[in-house]
Amino acid sequence: MLCPLLFLSAFIVLAGAQQQTISESSVLDISSCPITYYGQKYGKLYANFTREEIAFCFDKFYNPGNKGDCIVGSSPDKRRAALSIVQADSFLERWIRNKTQTIQNSLRCSVQIIMPIRNLMMILNLFNFGTEAALSLEAHGTGLVALQTRVSDVVIDTLAVNNVLNKYRNDTVDISGCRHSGTVYKPGTVVNSDPQICSNVTCSETATLQTSGCGPLEYCQGNGICRLASTCTVTGPTVIDVHGHMSSIQDRCAYSLFSAPLLPDFLVLGNFRERRRKDVSFLDSVTLRVDGHDIHLEQGGRVQLDDSTLTLSSSSQLVHGVQLSKDQTGVTAELTKLSISVFFDGDTAQIVLKGPAGSSVEGLCGNSSSSLSDLRLSEYSSTSCEMQYSEPADTTIDCTSVTERCNLLKEAPFSSCNTDTDPEPYITACTDTLCKYPAMDGLNCQFLKAYARACSLRNHTLDGWTSNTGCSSEAFCQDRTCSDHEFCGEKTVSGDTRCFCRTIFASKYQANNSLGDAAVCKENSASLTLVGCLLEDKDINYSALQLNDPTCRGRVDKLTHMVTFSFNSSNRCGTVVTTNNSYIIYKNTIRSQNYSDVITRKDQVQIDFSCVYSQPSIHTATFRIRDWSVAQRITSGAWNYTLTIKAYTDAGRTQLVEWNSELQLNEKIWMVLKTDGLDGSMVSVVTDSCWATDKASPTSSPRHDLIINGCANPADPTVQVEENGLATSTYFSFNMFRFTGGSSDIFLHCQLHLCPKQGNNCIPTCNTPARVRRSASLTYEPEAPAFISVSWTY
Repeated sequence: MLCPLLFLSAFIVLAGAQQQTISESSVLDISSCPITYYGQKYGKLYANFTREEIAFCFDKFYNPGNKGDCIVGSSPDKRRAALSIVQADSFLERWIRNKTQTIQNSLRCSVQIIMPIRNLMMILNLFNFGTEAALSLEAHGTGLVALQTRVSDVVIDTLAVNNVLNKYRNDTVDISGCRHSGTVYKPGTVVNSDPQICSNVTCSETATLQTSGCGPLEYCQGNGICRLASTCTVTGPTVIDVHGHMSSIQDRCAYSLFSAPLLPDFLVLGNFRERRRKDVSFLDSVTLRVDGHDIHLEQGGRVQLDDSTLTLSSSSQLVHGVQLSKDQTGVTAELTKLSISVFFDGDTAQIVLKGPAGSSVEGLCGNSSSSLSDLRLSEYSSTSCEMQYSEPADTTIDCTSVTERCNLLKEAPFSSCNTDTDPEPYITACTDTLCKYPAMDGLNCQFLKAYARACSLRNHTLDGWTSNTGCSSEAFCQDRTCSDHEFCGEKTVSGDTRCFCRTIFASKYQANNSLGDAAVCKENSASLTLVGCLLEDKDINYSALQLNDPTCRGRVDKLTHMVTFSFNSSNRCGTVVTTNNSYIIYKNTIRSQNYSDVITRKDQVQIDFSCVYSQPSIHTATFRIRDWSVAQRITSGAWNYTLTIKAYTDAGRTQLVEWNSELQLNEKIWMVLKTDGLDGSMVSVVTDSCWATDKASPTSSPRHDLIINGCANPADPTVQVEENGLATSTYFSFNMFRFTGGSSDIFLHCQLHLCPKQGNNCIPTCNTPARVRRSASLTYEPEAPAFISVSWTY
């Protein structure tokens, strides 16, 4: 009679199952019934037959010299076998659980391998119990059959089956387990590993692995105790790393504060900028680089994601794996992948690292041996950051008084925290900064506040520290947004704040005693931009400024706080037009409003700015009849224009005289003098004179006049002048001629000028020789026909 397991195996085979043939080296697919072999789940089986051994491995083909997860035994006399995947059976499940006394899960399926031994067989079964597994061997025949189960070439258990003729023996073992850090644990195992690394491993009764210990970046204090995070504080120009060591930043650059090998896509940058002095830098903003995105934490509590501004509250907002929140004390950014927290209040950043005291942390906050130059990230800096500046010492600073203030960190209530957080780096940072920089803009409290918050991370509340020092726990300049060339500081001793110009930015204006940049002149408009923070320095309210026309006011850019005043051709804003011998000048003035008060204690503002058109010279254009056109670019001042002269053979001005055109004597031609780039509502072109010579020089003789003083030469009845002084182009016509007794070449010269339009003042009056129409503000001098003069009283 067959034993129960042999009977059951035979029943399963008889019930029918798809078989896979096993040759001497076969890769078998068992993914429909994967086996969890000592805690590792596999969906393939590698079978090897040799003369001496048979091996079934889960991760690669067996080789005695290789490590692997294998079942190895003596080879049967025939090197072939068959594999079947069979479904679960309740009777079989009860039988195996009874045999092992350790399996607890339900049977799901099994892998059955049948190997012939002479006329009988050996059957190997692998049972899938989910996270658990079992192995059974039944052998029927003569001789000795032995199997060993191995994990990475380490013997875990041995099955030895002695088969004697007419006697049968069956063995079943539990091959469940858990794996952790290269070690295999049997179910029901609880291991308290080295307390110096605070690691515990539990393999449950159902072979489920559970581990406990310090967080990914925590460090073990010993005796199984995980130590709280280390803290890096960056305040003013000083970095106090996780070990309490100090670094001082002297330039205006971006530096790497924190990076870790475990986080290749995460980086914390500190951006240092100047404020009231060129030679002292302060932490200005903090940038978190996360997965290719930049999260900027800036002064005033502003947070930007790349180029967009985020709206935050006390409730956390998840942005690219970073939890962002904001309250009256500042902005907090927590990285969800690892326990890293970055806090910034506009002046001080504190990076909390739940890790091994900087051993896996790089950057200024970590245990980096790199120099400052290696950690400098110039590509993230907005200026030439490495330039060094020096300024005279501030003789108004009382360093003795400053030192007493900074030493408050060693007195109550701060002293209660001194054993956990060393106050000396904070005291040094405080005295080094305030002995050369005025105690303004919240600096009198900044270093005390930074130490108080570092203590709070160690669960020290420091009750009463704000009242004892006259400080506030709220962020300085919260919700006040300044531009890139500004910083937020104290406006008055009462504590009011505003945006001040950074000293390096302001110096280029102060050197010229100016409040803004040069005027910008375009084709139809002109503008002048003033610097908002410079206006505030002089207590000038931009809203009280105007152009000559009181309705023309300045426009403020909300991001840069620059104030722009402008006029254009559709709205002149009271622009005054004047001329001299070389230019037409369009001038306007930024001025204070006129108040009806008898007295004022505000400075009166008057800032003149202008744009000019340059006059064409006598050599502006020379036209040679045998050529078809002449063009010249006039470039002078801020407005540029082009003057072109062309000839046509028809009144409609459609048939252009080409370079090889043949012109007949007495043939009528039409000339066009055209400009491009002038504003026709502001200026006209007046052709003063045109004449012909038989040589290239306009002063050569003989000479024949066509236009004199803007009018047709009455001595040549063929000349007709059109639209002279009406627009930015003029026209005239005449009949072809040649000089008698001279060259057959004819050179045509024209002299023009620009005329600022005031009604029809630019149109010549041709019924009286050598005169033009005049206005009260405009005169024309015949002896200087290329130019015009205007007097203006204001």
